[in-house]
Amino acid sequence: MIIHLVDGTYELYRQFYGQLGRHTEERENAGVIGVLSSTLQLIEDGATHIGVATDHVIESFRNDLWAGYKTSEGMEPEI
Repeated sequence: MIIHLVDGTYELYRQFYGQLGRHTEERENAGVIGVLSSTLQLIEDGATHIGVATDHVIESFRNDLWAGYKTSEGMEPEI
């Protein structure tokens, strides 16, 4: 049994910006294309189980310490 746990938020963000060079004509789909590609690669490499965890917005003491903490300021709306 080979199990992988994927950080879905990070993977989507990484794939969106990493795949832009290859998929400029499909910019809005670049992240999805990349995530599906890497997921299929995990399966081809023998993964029997894949779990995905994603972030959700929560307020913490860090928001009081740093004004821009997890505000998504500067993030492109496509994400």
